[in-house]
Amino acid sequence: MTTRPLDVPTVAGRPCSVAAALEIVGDRWSLLIVRELRFGNHRFSAIARNTGAPRDRLAARLKDLVAAGVVEARQYQASPPRSEYHLTEAGRELAHVLQALREWGDRWAVETPPVRLKHRDHDYRTGGVCAECGEPVRARDLEWQTTDPRWDLAGPVATT
Repeated sequence: MTTRPLDVPTVAGRPCSVAAALEIVGDRWSLLIVRELRFGNHRFSAIARNTGAPRDRLAARLKDLVAAGVVEARQYQASPPRSEYHLTEAGRELAHVLQALREWGDRWAVETPPVRLKHRDHDYRTGGVCAECGEPVRARDLEWQTTDPRWDLAGPVATT
């Protein structure tokens, strides 16, 4: 499968995919929109109701997500014009991010998880398995490597 980088403005500081991703989906409303679309709520009114987002902010975020290629608008009514919103491939791949946030929130942010995700007859939880080789992964097995010669893990490399 071929992926294409989204059109992300250059961000200040360390070159980083996390920073670039946050430029696209790094606010509360964007990720809650993606959550609602994953739940099957495609119309503006349902997204507004279920996120609690102010309508003007929701409209702006939907416009930004469409422009970034995370969401696509599909017109279902011509007069007045009305659209439903659906996740693109890039948006669907945010499911992993939402799952990780949900699991963290279940453990650290709420007393009782308000939503459960089931896989067959049990709760679904992400596992630390390498998609490349299938081996279980522990934090101590991982090594960060920088790819930009101007930066190391501590920060910018001094040039002489």
